[in-house]
Amino acid sequence: MKAVRLTPNLSVAPRLTEQDLEKAAAAGFKTIINNRPDGEAPDQPRSDELAAAAERLGVAYRHIPVVPGQLSNDQVQAFRTAVTEAEKPALAFCRTGTRSITLWALAASDRLSPNEILRTASEAGYNLEALRPQLEAAASSGSATADDRGAR
Repeated sequence: MKAVRLTPNLSVAPRLTEQDLEKAAAAGFKTIINNRPDGEAPDQPRSDELAAAAERLGVAYRHIPVVPGQLSNDQVQAFRTAVTEAEKPALAFCRTGTRSITLWALAASDRLSPNEILRTASEAGYNLEALRPQLEAAASSGSATADDRGAR
């Protein structure tokens, strides 16, 4: 399991298996947020299998599936709510971590500047420069937005 810390309360990771959930629980993560839709890859565990594994481990589990290139405002809000309500620290994941960090970036745009978000993403190994216009628009309007063009 390769997780990168974004904030004291949230990390992101690429694909997780049931064994990775065991490692995450041992590392102290209290909540897992799965951003992969079921069936994205043939070798991928289903969300219900991961939810059952998380329950056995005493870890909270949320499933907010995002199809690549189809991120919606509702998903950003669901992610913001999940992170806000989650027992901390939380670990969000998808196939590469990009959808999870994109959800975080858009959800955090109500409290962090675009430069802070992009710097944090870059330090974590993700280039989210394509989101700059959305982040700047959200900063000027005071609300986060997502659309199919930039939220990939």
